[in-house]
Order: sequence, then C-alpha cells, then structure tokens
Amino acid sequence: MRNPLSEKVVTIKPSGIRRFFDIASEMKDAISLGVGEPDFDTPWHIRDEGIYSLEKGRTFYTSNAGLKELKVEIARYLKRRIGVEYDHNHEIMVTVGGSEGIDIALRAMIDPGDEVLIPQPSYVSYEPCAILTGAKPVIIELKAENEFRLTAQELRDAVTEKSKVLVLPFPNNPTGAIMERKDLEEIAKVIEEKDLFVISDEIYSELSYKGDHVSITQIPGMRERTVLINGFSKAYAMTGWRLGYACAPEVILKQMLKIHQFAIMCAPTTSQYAAVEALRNGDEDVARMRDAYNQRRRFLMDAFKNMGLECFEPYGAFYVFPCIREFGMTSEEFAMAFLEEEKVAVVPGTAFGDSGEGFLRISYAYSIENLKVAIKRLEKFITKLRNR
Repeated sequence: MRNPLSEKVVTIKPSGIRRFFDIASEMKDAISLGVGEPDFDTPWHIRDEGIYSLEKGRTFYTSNAGLKELKVEIARYLKRRIGVEYDHNHEIMVTVGGSEGIDIALRAMIDPGDEVLIPQPSYVSYEPCAILTGAKPVIIELKAENEFRLTAQELRDAVTEKSKVLVLPFPNNPTGAIMERKDLEEIAKVIEEKDLFVISDEIYSELSYKGDHVSITQIPGMRERTVLINGFSKAYAMTGWRLGYACAPEVILKQMLKIHQFAIMCAPTTSQYAAVEALRNGDEDVARMRDAYNQRRRFLMDAFKNMGLECFEPYGAFYVFPCIREFGMTSEEFAMAFLEEEKVAVVPGTAFGDSGEGFLRISYAYSIENLKVAIKRLEKFITKLRNR
C-alpha cells in the first residue's frame, strides 16, 4: 500500500501547549496555568441573544461573508476603537475564530516558495499554516532586552527578495508584549520599502494595559497592505463560540472569501447573533474583565519580584513570560519538574519557537485564588532549586 499521508503534514510538529494541560488534568489537586482561555463565562446578555436566536429558529446558513448586521457592527467597532474605516460589504468577513482568518489569509496571498516572516516567540499556528501553503517560514527571533517587540532592524535583516508577508502578532501570545505607535511607525517604513504585506493578529487588542491598543492599520499606508485579524474569544470570553473576523482590502478579501466558501461555507449562525449583541452592548463587560486581568498581572509581577524571578513587564494579553535560565534547565525540563513536584502546569517557552528557550508561559486567565496557590508552589520549587 502506498503511504496515505502527506509528507508536509507529517513533518509538522503537534502543538506543545496542550501537553502539560492534559497531564495536569489527570493529577489530583493540580493547577493548570497553561491554557489561554478566559476563566469568565460569556456575559449573560450575549448568551441570551444566542439562546433567543435558537428559539426563533435562526438555524440557517448566513451569507458566506457573515450576517450583514454583524459586519456593520464590526465596521462601527473598528471605527470607534481604532479610527479605521472598512466597507462592511467588501472588506469584512466573519470567520470560524481568528485561526481560520490567519489560515485563509496566508492561502490567499502565498505562492509556493514565497517567504513568510514570523516573529517568535509567538502563537503556535503561524508557522504550520505558512508551511501548509508551500511558503518558507523565516523566523525573526524577538529578544527579551527589547521587551520582545519587533524592531525595524530585525525586520530589515530578515527580508529577502522572496519575502512577501509579515505576521504581526501583537499584543503577543506568549510574551504579553505590545507594539506602541513609534514601534509600528518604524517597521512601517521597512514594510513599504520592501513591498511587504501584513497579517496583523489583534485578537488580544482589548487586553492592553498601557493605554489604548494601536493597530498597524492606523499608520499611513498600512491599511492597504494589511489583513487585520480579530475575534470574540479573548475580549468577550467566547472561545467556544468559535467566531472571528478578517478585514482587508477588497482585492485580498475576495480571494479569502473564495477559500472560506469552499472549506467552511459560513461561520456558526448562533454565534454571529450573539456577537452582534457583544459589539453593541459589551464594552462594560470587556472593561470589567480587563480590570480583573490587570489585577492578576500586577499580582504576578509583584510575586516574581519578591522571589527574585526575572520577568519583563508585559502590557498585553493575559500571559507573563518569566526567565528561568538561572536554574540551568531547559524550559521543557523546568516545566515537567514543576508539574511533577508541585502539580502546577505551565507551558515551556519553546512551544512558541526556539527563541522561547529559557522562558515559561504562565497564563493569568485564571482566578486570583488559583494564582496565589500556584505562586506559593512556584516559590517553594525555585527555592529548592536554588538550594541544591
């Protein structure tokens, strides 16, 4: 029998995020700080709208691009939050989570042999999605001394004549890093000079703790070059609803929509009705959850300082990325020993690229009570390591 499998798919490594969570789920009294999922329930008024849509029998397909009402609300939201205008008819589509948007944006823009520039550490899907299009992923290693921001020089050094798309993953998973306006203005110069396009993953845009989030689409000349990816999972605690959206110039979005038509048809109808309510009346919910995350962020940073654990201050998402190099262990070794000895699951930095070696991702999308217990266990663990 011939090999039934694609060599390209076989060579892709599975995600490193879930492994430690799965082990912890089998342990009694274990605490998992590994999964990037809000611990809040979807706000009631949003759930109610989803329930009402079912009660009214709204269980049909929507148009491929999504409900008109939802696309209109997305356009209004973006104009209100970042001051950028999109035509809901031709420049916005609703996707199955932000992840689908990333996948189809790459497939719509990439030919085999093109290069996709991917700053790392970053979300686990970018590199495999690029590989599946036939692209060559070019990894840009972000540095702790730069607070894991992408610098113009790092971008310039990575560009070749085959470079076509830059993935811009800020606020960042796993580091919590953000890009401020001055940072984006500098890399925008390189993007224009080298004639690149951008996929800007802004799924954590509402979770910024240093002023308002700045989108690269706000920088002159960038909206025309950018596919903006966002969604409802993180800001509105709607992970299981599987709903995101993509905004892009019509010439790009038209091709993304074609892939979406054949692969997906449309995003879940119930989720789309719920999302309309989220955008219309969810600002207070977002602010409440963001305040809670910020409290947890400050708690963790104070705790790290007190135990002498090095960690730059992250201003976005709901992750901290402490450095564990002092202990002479790999990230994988540290995470496994911590799980086995203290029953706390965190994610090795290498799950997000080789440049994550020497770091851990700790999610604070968990209750302050769980965080307090986990921090006591972490302090106990590193005290033992330092005394060995």
